[in-house]
Amino acid sequence: MKVLFINNDGGGFADYVEVPAGMTVMQLFERHTGSSKAHNYLIRVNRQPCSADQVLQEGDRVSFTPTKIEGAAAPQS
Repeated sequence: MKVLFINNDGGGFADYVEVPAGMTVMQLFERHTGSSKAHNYLIRVNRQPCSADQVLQEGDRVSFTPTKIEGAAAPQS
């Protein structure tokens, strides 16, 4: 089955990817981000926050957006 995968990390991209039936959001995250930590990302399915064990459905829109930008300095007061 296909889901629209939107990766907002770095340069970002969006594309339909083939996933097996029964795949969870966390399995997709691990497949596409490697060693990144999920708590450093805002993970959404169909523009809504989701649980890590949510099973993906045909046509879902999945996005991974980092909550921290590597190398960005903290704002100065």
